[in-house]
Amino acid sequence: MEISQLRRKIKEKYYPLDQKSSPLFLLSVLFEEVGELSEAVRKKDKESIEEELCDVLFMVLSLANYFEVDLENRLVEKYIKSDPSGKWDLEQ
Repeated sequence: MEISQLRRKIKEKYYPLDQKSSPLFLLSVLFEEVGELSEAVRKKDKESIEEELCDVLFMVLSLANYFEVDLENRLVEKYIKSDPSGKWDLEQ
């Protein structure tokens, strides 16, 4: 399933509930899920990492739906057609 299809299915199921929330509430849930992912990574708990990555992606897609962002096309433009890695501060 492509990201755009997944986003549409999530929108069909959860958008009515998301509309009752504020974007700041959705963002706070995303932050909470990122915190849980951080803890799972710290513990190197692969099963929890998988679970928390799913939760983070779900919240990102929910926010994309809330703001009607075409996430799939933007990801392709930014990371496939272009290469922003030259701007990243990575040790060589």
